[in-house]
Amino acid sequence: MEESVVCNWSACRAILAILQWWGFNVTVIIMNKWIFQNLDFKFPLTVSCVHFICSAVGAYIAIKFLRFKPLIEVDPEDRWKRIFPMSFVFCINIVLGNVSLRYIPVSFMQTIKSFTPATTVILQWLVWKKYFEWRIWTALIPIVGGILLTSVTEISFNIFGFCAAMFGCLATSTKTILAESLLHGYKFDSINTVYYMAPFATMILALPALVLEGNGVINWFYTHPSIYSALIIILSSGILAFCLNFSIFYVIHSTTAVTFNVAGNLKVAVAVLISWLIFRNPISAMNAIGCAVTLSGCTFYGYVRHKLSQQQQPGTPRTPRSKIEMLPLVNDKQDKV
Repeated sequence: MEESVVCNWSACRAILAILQWWGFNVTVIIMNKWIFQNLDFKFPLTVSCVHFICSAVGAYIAIKFLRFKPLIEVDPEDRWKRIFPMSFVFCINIVLGNVSLRYIPVSFMQTIKSFTPATTVILQWLVWKKYFEWRIWTALIPIVGGILLTSVTEISFNIFGFCAAMFGCLATSTKTILAESLLHGYKFDSINTVYYMAPFATMILALPALVLEGNGVINWFYTHPSIYSALIIILSSGILAFCLNFSIFYVIHSTTAVTFNVAGNLKVAVAVLISWLIFRNPISAMNAIGCAVTLSGCTFYGYVRHKLSQQQQPGTPRTPRSKIEMLPLVNDKQDKV
Protein backbone atom coordinates (compact mmCIF):
# COMPACT_ATOMS: atom_id res chain seq x y z
CA MET A 1 0.00 0.00 0.00
CA GLU A 2 2.77 2.40 0.95
CA GLU A 3 4.67 1.58 -2.26
CA SER A 4 1.54 2.37 -4.28
CA VAL A 5 1.17 5.72 -2.52
CA VAL A 6 4.84 6.52 -3.14
CA CYS A 7 4.54 5.63 -6.84
CA ASN A 8 1.40 7.75 -7.21
CA TRP A 9 3.09 10.70 -5.51
CA SER A 10 6.18 10.33 -7.71
CA ALA A 11 4.00 10.31 -10.83
CA CYS A 12 2.02 13.35 -9.63
CA ARG A 13 5.23 15.19 -8.76
CA ALA A 14 6.68 14.46 -12.19
CA ILE A 15 3.52 15.71 -13.92
CA LEU A 16 3.41 18.87 -11.80
CA ALA A 17 7.12 19.48 -12.43
CA ILE A 18 6.64 19.18 -16.20
CA LEU A 19 3.56 21.42 -16.19
CA GLN A 20 5.24 24.21 -14.22
CA TRP A 21 8.33 23.93 -16.45
CA TRP A 22 6.11 24.22 -19.53
CA GLY A 23 4.30 27.16 -17.97
CA PHE A 24 7.45 29.15 -17.21
CA ASN A 25 9.14 28.30 -20.51
CA VAL A 26 6.21 29.10 -22.77
CA THR A 27 5.35 32.24 -20.78
CA VAL A 28 8.91 33.62 -21.06
CA ILE A 29 8.97 32.98 -24.82
CA ILE A 30 5.56 34.56 -25.37
CA MET A 31 6.40 37.55 -23.15
CA ASN A 32 9.66 38.18 -24.99
CA LYS A 33 7.85 38.08 -28.34
CA TRP A 34 5.16 40.39 -26.92
CA ILE A 35 7.85 42.83 -25.74
CA PHE A 36 9.45 43.00 -29.18
CA GLN A 37 6.24 43.03 -31.21
CA ASN A 38 3.50 44.66 -29.15
CA LEU A 39 5.46 46.94 -26.81
CA ASP A 40 7.71 48.00 -29.70
CA PHE A 41 10.72 47.47 -27.42
CA LYS A 42 13.05 46.24 -30.17
CA PHE A 43 16.18 45.93 -28.06
CA PRO A 44 17.16 42.26 -27.60
CA LEU A 45 20.48 43.08 -25.91
CA THR A 46 18.73 45.14 -23.24
CA VAL A 47 16.06 42.49 -22.68
CA SER A 48 18.78 39.84 -22.28
CA CYS A 49 20.65 42.10 -19.85
CA VAL A 50 17.48 42.52 -17.74
CA HIS A 51 17.09 38.74 -17.68
CA PHE A 52 20.67 38.23 -16.53
CA ILE A 53 20.35 40.83 -13.78
CA CYS A 54 17.12 39.26 -12.50
CA SER A 55 18.68 35.80 -12.66
CA ALA A 56 21.80 36.91 -10.79
CA VAL A 57 19.74 38.55 -8.03
CA GLY A 58 17.33 35.60 -7.90
CA ALA A 59 20.11 33.02 -7.62
CA TYR A 60 21.81 35.03 -4.87
CA ILE A 61 18.58 35.22 -2.87
CA ALA A 62 17.80 31.53 -3.44
CA ILE A 63 21.22 30.40 -2.20
CA LYS A 64 22.19 32.99 0.41
CA PHE A 65 18.83 33.75 2.03
CA LEU A 66 16.30 31.05 1.13
CA ARG A 67 18.98 28.33 1.08
CA PHE A 68 17.27 26.25 -1.60
CA LYS A 69 20.67 24.79 -2.50
CA PRO A 70 24.06 24.94 -0.78
CA LEU A 71 26.62 27.14 -2.50
CA ILE A 72 29.22 25.20 -4.49
CA GLU A 73 32.55 26.87 -3.80
CA VAL A 74 34.64 27.61 -6.90
CA ASP A 75 38.23 28.81 -6.79
CA PRO A 76 38.65 32.43 -7.98
CA GLU A 77 41.06 31.28 -10.67
CA ASP A 78 38.58 28.68 -11.91
CA ARG A 79 35.88 31.31 -12.10
CA TRP A 80 37.83 33.11 -14.82
CA LYS A 81 39.31 30.05 -16.53
CA ARG A 82 36.20 27.86 -16.44
CA ILE A 83 33.07 29.87 -15.64
CA PHE A 84 33.84 32.97 -17.73
CA PRO A 85 34.20 31.15 -21.10
CA MET A 86 30.92 29.34 -20.47
CA SER A 87 29.27 32.61 -19.46
CA PHE A 88 30.40 34.20 -22.72
CA VAL A 89 28.82 31.42 -24.79
CA PHE A 90 25.82 31.41 -22.47
CA CYS A 91 25.40 35.13 -23.13
CA ILE A 92 25.64 34.71 -26.90
CA ASN A 93 23.09 31.89 -26.76
CA ILE A 94 20.46 33.98 -24.95
CA VAL A 95 21.06 37.10 -27.05
CA LEU A 96 20.74 35.18 -30.32
CA GLY A 97 17.50 33.62 -29.07
CA ASN A 98 16.05 37.05 -28.33
CA VAL A 99 17.31 38.46 -31.62
CA SER A 100 15.62 35.64 -33.53
CA LEU A 101 12.38 36.28 -31.63
CA ARG A 102 12.42 39.86 -32.85
CA TYR A 103 12.51 38.88 -36.52
CA ILE A 104 10.75 35.49 -36.84
CA PRO A 105 7.63 33.90 -35.30
CA VAL A 106 7.85 31.86 -32.12
CA SER A 107 6.78 28.72 -33.98
CA PHE A 108 9.65 28.99 -36.47
CA MET A 109 12.21 29.89 -33.80
CA GLN A 110 11.21 26.96 -31.57
CA THR A 111 11.41 24.55 -34.49
CA ILE A 112 14.91 25.74 -35.37
CA LYS A 113 16.01 25.34 -31.74
CA SER A 114 15.16 21.65 -32.07
CA PHE A 115 18.18 21.46 -34.40
CA THR A 116 20.47 21.63 -31.33
CA PRO A 117 21.07 17.84 -31.06
CA ALA A 118 22.32 17.83 -34.65
CA THR A 119 24.68 20.78 -34.15
CA THR A 120 26.03 19.15 -30.96
CA VAL A 121 26.87 15.90 -32.75
CA ILE A 122 28.30 17.62 -35.84
CA LEU A 123 30.42 19.99 -33.73
CA GLN A 124 31.82 17.12 -31.67
CA TRP A 125 32.57 15.15 -34.83
CA LEU A 126 34.24 17.99 -36.77
CA VAL A 127 36.16 19.75 -34.00
CA TRP A 128 36.81 17.08 -31.37
CA LYS A 129 36.87 14.08 -33.77
CA LYS A 130 34.40 12.15 -31.62
CA TYR A 131 33.04 8.82 -32.77
CA PHE A 132 29.28 8.28 -33.07
CA GLU A 133 27.45 5.11 -33.97
CA TRP A 134 25.43 4.97 -37.18
CA ARG A 135 22.19 4.99 -35.18
CA ILE A 136 22.99 8.49 -33.91
CA TRP A 137 23.53 9.77 -37.45
CA THR A 138 20.35 8.03 -38.63
CA ALA A 139 18.37 9.68 -35.83
CA LEU A 140 19.52 13.11 -37.06
CA ILE A 141 18.05 12.65 -40.56
CA PRO A 142 14.41 13.51 -39.66
CA ILE A 143 15.61 16.48 -37.58
CA VAL A 144 17.60 17.94 -40.48
CA GLY A 145 14.86 17.11 -42.98
CA GLY A 146 12.16 18.67 -40.84
CA ILE A 147 14.17 21.87 -40.38
CA LEU A 148 14.77 22.15 -44.13
CA LEU A 149 11.08 21.62 -44.90
CA THR A 150 10.03 24.15 -42.25
CA SER A 151 12.51 26.76 -43.47
CA VAL A 152 11.56 26.42 -47.15
CA THR A 153 7.83 26.68 -46.43
CA GLU A 154 7.97 29.38 -43.69
CA ILE A 155 5.70 32.24 -44.79
CA SER A 156 7.26 34.77 -42.36
CA PHE A 157 10.85 33.78 -43.19
CA ASN A 158 13.51 36.35 -42.32
CA ILE A 159 17.14 35.54 -43.11
CA PHE A 160 18.51 37.55 -40.18
CA GLY A 161 16.20 35.88 -37.67
CA PHE A 162 16.88 32.47 -39.21
CA CYS A 163 20.67 32.92 -38.97
CA ALA A 164 20.38 34.16 -35.37
CA ALA A 165 18.37 31.08 -34.41
CA MET A 166 20.80 28.71 -36.18
CA PHE A 167 23.85 30.29 -34.57
CA GLY A 168 21.94 30.10 -31.30
CA CYS A 169 21.77 26.32 -31.74
CA LEU A 170 25.52 26.30 -32.32
CA ALA A 171 26.07 28.38 -29.17
CA THR A 172 23.88 25.99 -27.15
CA SER A 173 25.89 23.02 -28.41
CA THR A 174 29.17 24.77 -27.60
CA LYS A 175 27.90 25.53 -24.10
CA THR A 176 27.01 21.85 -23.62
CA ILE A 177 30.46 20.73 -24.75
CA LEU A 178 32.25 23.34 -22.63
CA ALA A 179 30.23 22.22 -19.61
CA GLU A 180 31.78 18.78 -19.94
CA SER A 181 35.37 19.99 -20.13
CA LEU A 182 35.42 23.24 -18.15
CA LEU A 183 33.25 22.17 -15.22
CA HIS A 184 34.94 18.80 -14.70
CA GLY A 185 34.93 18.13 -10.97
CA TYR A 186 32.14 20.61 -10.21
CA LYS A 187 28.68 19.08 -9.95
CA PHE A 188 26.67 22.21 -10.67
CA ASP A 189 22.91 22.35 -10.36
CA SER A 190 20.84 24.97 -12.21
CA ILE A 191 20.78 27.47 -9.34
CA ASN A 192 24.55 27.38 -8.78
CA THR A 193 25.11 27.57 -12.52
CA VAL A 194 23.06 30.77 -12.73
CA TYR A 195 24.66 32.09 -9.53
CA TYR A 196 28.11 32.06 -11.13
CA MET A 197 27.28 32.63 -14.81
CA ALA A 198 24.62 35.38 -14.70
CA PRO A 199 26.91 38.07 -13.15
CA PHE A 200 29.59 37.34 -15.78
CA ALA A 201 26.97 37.43 -18.55
CA THR A 202 25.64 40.77 -17.27
CA MET A 203 29.16 42.19 -17.23
CA ILE A 204 29.80 40.97 -20.78
CA LEU A 205 26.53 42.31 -22.16
CA ALA A 206 26.11 45.62 -20.30
CA LEU A 207 28.52 47.70 -22.41
CA PRO A 208 27.34 46.48 -25.86
CA ALA A 209 23.72 47.00 -24.77
CA LEU A 210 24.51 50.53 -23.61
CA VAL A 211 26.48 51.47 -26.73
CA LEU A 212 24.28 49.85 -29.37
CA GLU A 213 20.82 50.30 -27.84
CA GLY A 214 21.17 53.03 -25.21
CA ASN A 215 19.85 55.91 -27.34
CA GLY A 216 17.00 53.80 -28.67
CA VAL A 217 15.94 52.77 -25.16
CA ILE A 218 15.96 56.43 -24.02
CA ASN A 219 13.81 57.46 -27.00
CA TRP A 220 11.42 54.58 -26.26
CA PHE A 221 11.06 55.84 -22.67
CA TYR A 222 9.93 59.25 -23.91
CA THR A 223 7.66 58.06 -26.71
CA HIS A 224 5.92 54.93 -25.39
CA PRO A 225 2.33 55.70 -24.29
CA SER A 226 2.15 53.22 -21.35
CA ILE A 227 5.65 53.28 -19.94
CA TYR A 228 4.93 51.92 -16.45
CA SER A 229 2.90 48.90 -17.54
CA ALA A 230 5.51 48.15 -20.23
CA LEU A 231 8.33 48.25 -17.68
CA ILE A 232 6.40 45.89 -15.41
CA ILE A 233 6.07 43.39 -18.28
CA ILE A 234 9.79 43.62 -19.13
CA LEU A 235 10.82 43.17 -15.49
CA SER A 236 8.35 40.31 -15.07
CA SER A 237 9.89 38.51 -18.03
CA GLY A 238 13.27 38.70 -16.26
CA ILE A 239 11.84 37.31 -13.01
CA LEU A 240 10.10 34.49 -14.87
CA ALA A 241 13.34 33.76 -16.73
CA PHE A 242 15.00 33.02 -13.39
CA CYS A 243 12.02 30.91 -12.31
CA LEU A 244 12.48 28.93 -15.52
CA ASN A 245 15.97 27.91 -14.44
CA PHE A 246 14.67 26.78 -11.08
CA SER A 247 11.89 24.80 -12.77
CA ILE A 248 14.42 23.04 -15.01
CA PHE A 249 16.32 21.91 -11.91
CA TYR A 250 13.10 20.59 -10.37
CA VAL A 251 11.86 18.75 -13.46
CA ILE A 252 15.24 17.06 -14.06
CA HIS A 253 15.19 15.61 -10.57
CA SER A 254 11.53 14.57 -10.81
CA THR A 255 11.60 12.70 -14.13
CA THR A 256 13.75 10.30 -16.10
CA ALA A 257 15.95 11.40 -19.00
CA VAL A 258 13.55 9.92 -21.58
CA THR A 259 10.56 11.62 -19.97
CA PHE A 260 12.43 14.92 -19.93
CA ASN A 261 13.31 14.57 -23.60
CA VAL A 262 9.76 13.75 -24.67
CA ALA A 263 8.35 16.51 -22.44
CA GLY A 264 10.82 18.96 -24.00
CA ASN A 265 9.59 18.17 -27.49
CA LEU A 266 5.95 18.38 -26.42
CA LYS A 267 6.81 21.72 -24.81
CA VAL A 268 7.92 23.01 -28.21
CA ALA A 269 4.59 21.88 -29.69
CA VAL A 270 2.71 23.67 -26.88
CA ALA A 271 4.76 26.85 -27.42
CA VAL A 272 4.04 26.75 -31.16
CA LEU A 273 0.29 26.28 -30.59
CA ILE A 274 -0.04 29.00 -27.94
CA SER A 275 2.06 31.48 -29.93
CA TRP A 276 -0.14 30.88 -32.96
CA LEU A 277 -3.30 31.44 -30.89
CA ILE A 278 -1.90 34.74 -29.56
CA PHE A 279 -0.02 36.22 -32.51
CA ARG A 280 -1.86 34.45 -35.36
CA ASN A 281 1.24 34.22 -37.52
CA PRO A 282 0.41 32.32 -40.75
CA ILE A 283 1.50 28.67 -40.81
CA SER A 284 1.16 26.60 -43.99
CA ALA A 285 0.29 22.91 -43.95
CA MET A 286 3.77 21.90 -45.16
CA ASN A 287 5.32 24.12 -42.50
CA ALA A 288 3.31 22.34 -39.80
CA ILE A 289 4.37 18.98 -41.23
CA GLY A 290 8.01 20.08 -41.14
CA CYS A 291 7.66 21.08 -37.48
CA ALA A 292 6.05 17.72 -36.65
CA VAL A 293 8.83 15.81 -38.45
CA THR A 294 11.48 17.78 -36.55
CA LEU A 295 9.91 17.12 -33.15
CA SER A 296 9.43 13.43 -33.99
CA GLY A 297 13.08 13.27 -35.00
CA CYS A 298 14.15 14.84 -31.69
CA THR A 299 12.10 12.28 -29.78
CA PHE A 300 13.64 9.44 -31.81
CA TYR A 301 17.13 10.89 -31.23
CA GLY A 302 16.49 10.99 -27.48
CA TYR A 303 15.32 7.38 -27.55
CA VAL A 304 18.44 6.26 -29.46
CA ARG A 305 20.73 8.11 -27.05
CA HIS A 306 18.95 6.51 -24.11
CA LYS A 307 19.24 2.99 -25.56
CA LEU A 308 22.93 3.47 -26.33
CA SER A 309 23.60 4.73 -22.81
CA GLN A 310 22.04 1.54 -21.42
CA GLN A 311 24.08 -0.82 -23.55
CA GLN A 312 26.80 -2.79 -21.72
CA GLN A 313 29.43 -5.20 -22.90
CA PRO A 314 28.94 -8.76 -21.54
CA GLY A 315 30.44 -9.11 -18.09
CA THR A 316 32.01 -5.64 -17.99
CA PRO A 317 30.76 -2.11 -17.42
CA ARG A 318 30.10 -0.26 -20.62
CA THR A 319 32.87 2.09 -21.72
CA PRO A 320 31.64 4.87 -23.98
CA ARG A 321 33.45 5.26 -27.28
CA SER A 322 33.25 8.99 -26.89
CA LYS A 323 32.73 11.43 -24.08
CA ILE A 324 29.58 12.79 -25.66
CA GLU A 325 27.76 9.60 -24.68
CA MET A 326 28.59 10.36 -21.05
CA LEU A 327 26.75 13.68 -21.18
CA PRO A 328 23.34 13.61 -19.53
CA LEU A 329 20.59 13.59 -22.12
CA VAL A 330 19.00 16.60 -20.45
CA ASN A 331 21.90 18.83 -21.45
CA ASP A 332 20.63 18.79 -25.02
CA LYS A 333 17.34 20.43 -24.07
CA GLN A 334 18.03 22.77 -21.18
CA ASP A 335 16.71 26.31 -21.61
CA LYS A 336 18.62 28.80 -19.64
CA VAL A 337 17.46 32.24 -18.66
